[in-house]
Amino acid sequence: MTYRAPLADIGFALKYGAAFNGAIEQGLFGDLTLDDVDAILAEAGRFAAEVIAPLNRVGDQYGTPFKDGVVTTAPGWKQAYQAWRAGGWNGLAAPTQWGGQALPQSVNAACNEMWHAASAAFADGPMLGMAAIDALDAHGSDVLKRIYLEKLVSGEWMGTMQLTESQAGSDVGALRTRAERAGDGSYRITGQKIFITYGEHDLTDNIIHLVLARLPDAPPGTRGISLFLVPKFLLQADGTLGARNDVRAHSIEHKLGIHGSPTCTMIFGDGGGATGFLIGEENAGMACMFTMMNRARLAVGLQGVGVAERATQQALSYARERRQGRTAGMTSAEMAPIIAHPDVRRMLLTMRALTQASRAICYSTAMALDRSERSSAEAARKTAHLQASLLTPVAKAFSTDVANEVASLGVQVHGGMGFIEETGAAQHFRDARIAAIYEGTNGIQDRSGDPQTAAGRRRRGRSACQ
Repeated sequence: MTYRAPLADIGFALKYGAAFNGAIEQGLFGDLTLDDVDAILAEAGRFAAEVIAPLNRVGDQYGTPFKDGVVTTAPGWKQAYQAWRAGGWNGLAAPTQWGGQALPQSVNAACNEMWHAASAAFADGPMLGMAAIDALDAHGSDVLKRIYLEKLVSGEWMGTMQLTESQAGSDVGALRTRAERAGDGSYRITGQKIFITYGEHDLTDNIIHLVLARLPDAPPGTRGISLFLVPKFLLQADGTLGARNDVRAHSIEHKLGIHGSPTCTMIFGDGGGATGFLIGEENAGMACMFTMMNRARLAVGLQGVGVAERATQQALSYARERRQGRTAGMTSAEMAPIIAHPDVRRMLLTMRALTQASRAICYSTAMALDRSERSSAEAARKTAHLQASLLTPVAKAFSTDVANEVASLGVQVHGGMGFIEETGAAQHFRDARIAAIYEGTNGIQDRSGDPQTAAGRRRRGRSACQ
């Protein structure tokens, strides 16, 4: 289950498939050079292969034990996360104002592929932390930004996305979590959320939950949803951790795959209500949350690319080593590696082609985001924004469907041994399955929360799909 970052393929897809070379020549990224980018990707590939990838099997087997409200991540994970954070990877594309490096989203996308290829379960938490940074930076008040963004950008704290409830999965407008106004400008949150990735863990001292809830006088459906920042620990005046907030993990799910990623049921308000702080305006939470969701959707697409790449590498390695049958000209005493057989070659080539196609579309989506943020002309930014809005659900759905197909073919290449956990091919198959479901199940993704599109303006009153 080794992993080697495919730097040549990544570089080709980024520079030519996503037209990064052209963007450099146009000066879109200032004084950033291709040599800089190559050095960043090489170091990310080294870290992914040497530090994170060896923990993938450990996380799958150890899981996330839960006792007395505490989640324990797999051995070695906390040390790996601290090293990853110390390397500055969490803030790669974040604003420099809050300690980030403001590098292109497309470069961050390439790195995200490598984190997910090394271990999708490990990368799940940081993925949502990065998306929370984008949402808070875009919609949060100056006060919330000053208090929370620096530690989120550094990775000292991690973020979560809390939408789903038992009766409100893709139909977010059906949520029942309540928010009551408090006299000090904050809110009291009560309710329950399910399927919350990294809702509780031991990688960071504080967890910053971004929670959708409804005010008592809110209109029905998605028009009446607000977004709140709910920290695990409240802060004292000097910014240090204070009292535990009224939010806890009630249980964790036992899942088909991504065993190293804790998926929690969260309870708000056992003691009267968790303290929350409004992000954006009241009853406008879906537009704010869509900033986070769309970044996470692209990241899940890249998760699909990463798992497909890992499954392809493993299947190719196995096909070169496993000997079965003979080819023309061999004696009866000889056996050929199965890669010599046409059907195995067909499967491997299909895996490789689909993986490269999904990589190209995800990187192109990230480049559209870059142009929407950095182009000097307003018309160019608007055009790129519309392109990114169109491509994001396509990239997410295509790449995660590819991950499932490629991982399944990987099992087939292994034959009977692919059905045995010992080889690791089964883990890729199990880990890939969720990607087509979460962050907007593939068949019904929606852009209705995006206020900058005509569809968004027309459909803000209808249920949006997570």
